[in-house]
Amino acid sequence: MKLLLFGGTFDPPHNGHMRLLQSAIDAVQPDKVVVMPAGIPPHKAASATPASLRLTMCQCFAPLHPDLTVSDWEIGRGGKNYTIDTVRMLEERYPGAEIFLSVGSDMLTTFTQWREWQSLLQKTTLVVQSRYSGDAASLAAAARDLEAAGGRVVFAHAPVLQAASSDVRAGKLGMDALPPLVQHICKQYHLYEKS
Repeated sequence: MKLLLFGGTFDPPHNGHMRLLQSAIDAVQPDKVVVMPAGIPPHKAASATPASLRLTMCQCFAPLHPDLTVSDWEIGRGGKNYTIDTVRMLEERYPGAEIFLSVGSDMLTTFTQWREWQSLLQKTTLVVQSRYSGDAASLAAAARDLEAAGGRVVFAHAPVLQAASSDVRAGKLGMDALPPLVQHICKQYHLYEKS
């Protein structure tokens, strides 16, 4: 079984995330997709948006794959979450599954700074999607280095849609950058409104 892990803070999930996940699905053709909203990522400040709302907003991804699960595992653990812990949990829950880990281009170039990155390389195949125009050369170099360390890297090729959750929170991107379900939840709970 091929399992695709798509994690992130998702504060909020936006159309760029939708495109990233769709391109990863197209590249991998997974049997199962697990969307994993982060509890407290080690490299970011804690989200101000309640975890329960981020979890609900991630249901926007459900139409992209017939066997897609939004998991509350990281949120439920509490504390800081590391990808290696999540991958180990998936190995236990889905014995024998081939795990594909979706990473943005910014994460690929800093992958060797991740906790237990060598173990992650052994346990997963990285699925990389460019997030910025013009980063192809640096991505290719990073992929070569990781492959030399024993990793497997697959590139997903979708047109870049430059969007960031921080831009939504800062009011630089409007609600039209969000999937309809996310727009609905944002309006209902008055999320990301600028006073």
